[in-house]
Amino acid sequence: MPNVLIVDDSGIDRALAGGLLEREEDIILSFATNGREALDQISSTRPDLVVSDLQMPEMNGLELVAALREEHPSVPVIIMTALGSEKIAAEALKIGASGYVPKASLSSHLPQAVRRLFDASSADRLHSRLFHSLQDLDCRFRLQNDPELISPLVDRIQEVLRCLPLGDEAERVRVAVAVGHGLWIAHHHGNLELALNGHWTDSEFQEVAIQQRMESPATERSIELHTVINREQATFTISHEGAGIDVSRLPPDLESQAADRSWLSGFVMIPAIMDEVSYAPAEKKIILVKQAVQARDDDLEFS
Repeated sequence: MPNVLIVDDSGIDRALAGGLLEREEDIILSFATNGREALDQISSTRPDLVVSDLQMPEMNGLELVAALREEHPSVPVIIMTALGSEKIAAEALKIGASGYVPKASLSSHLPQAVRRLFDASSADRLHSRLFHSLQDLDCRFRLQNDPELISPLVDRIQEVLRCLPLGDEAERVRVAVAVGHGLWIAHHHGNLELALNGHWTDSEFQEVAIQQRMESPATERSIELHTVINREQATFTISHEGAGIDVSRLPPDLESQAADRSWLSGFVMIPAIMDEVSYAPAEKKIILVKQAVQARDDDLEFS
């Protein structure tokens, strides 16, 4: 069973997060009150995932993320954010956090974020050595109007990313999650043509998406993922058949808006994880590039 360490100096918030995750029958929980205590526990128990508050005494969430990247790089971290801390959360993503969840909507977002990360982390370890031997890959997947195929495709991408030196397991998971966000953006804002500056709540957004998905022309549209990976870099070109995605239409306060509307979070997470991100509205494409860590530090090993 996966072990999740919840780190928060507030007993109420620890209990809330723990109560939400206890409903997931295959998760074991442990708790810490600050980053320093969390590091001590991680050294002895090695959890599969850390869920941490940002603002804590002794060692805050940002410092904890940095320390984990240095001392335990294979342990992913999800940050819980309070109102007004969105910019710090974005910084946490840049230095290694695997995701963030607003505290105001923990009940609807935390279990989903944890499950998504575990799904992305569950690639068959028996394939690890085989994919480390892969020298290069050039493949295309075309998904019809069926978003249920996005998750298994992300799992497959995570497996083949083993041939790209990324430094550690957590970074490979982060890249796969970012590709997943790109696929959802192409589906929702490309093929379904849902406005980037919409004011839907998350539940309203899902309702509109389901309705749009069942109507023409969305029913006939597909998305394509062209993946090219070698030892130097991975390039993911996501194509769709809807209207071009014009990111200039995103709200100017994107980070704070994404804290309340998780359907915008991909636009924050992708540039925090990928080395290059470009949207080509005329070509109806999203292009994501991740460089091998050996290009930046030859001493790092394959993940």
